[in-house]
Formats: sequence, structure tokens, C-alpha cells
Amino acid sequence: MANTLQSKKRIRRNNRRAEINGARMSRIRSFIKKVEVACTSGDKPAAQEALKSAQPEIAKGVAKGVLHKNTASRKMSRLSKRVAAL
Repeated sequence: MANTLQSKKRIRRNNRRAEINGARMSRIRSFIKKVEVACTSGDKPAAQEALKSAQPEIAKGVAKGVLHKNTASRKMSRLSKRVAAL
């Protein structure tokens, strides 16, 4: 258990940040899932629209420090490759 005031504060802050970051990641995953669902259904226009809305969300995740930039780049690349293959 935390002893100092500073360590107690860090625990409170970490819990708040974990909640925020979890919500951010959930939002990013939802956008990615929309692209994947559109790809599996074979709807190219819908997949392109979903990809267009997912890319800024993924980039925002990198800016906020929730995703590593290479991970985001890999996800965007794979999604765009799947959409282009339709």
C-alpha cells in the first residue's frame, strides 16, 4: 500500500488516466471494427467511409499516447489494404 501523500496521489491519478485511456482505446477499436465489418460484407463504399473516419481516430490515439505510432501505422496500412482489395 502507498505510504506517502505523493504515492497516494499517483494512484488516484493513474486510476483516472486508466479509465480515460480505456475509453479511448474502446472508441478506436469500435472504429476499426466498423471498417472490418464493412469489408467482410463486401460493401466497398461503406468500407471507404469507415476507413476515412477511423484513420483520424487512430492518429488521435497516437497523439494522446494510447497507441505506439508504429502500431497505428500498421493498423492503418492493413485496413487500407483490405479496403483496396474489395
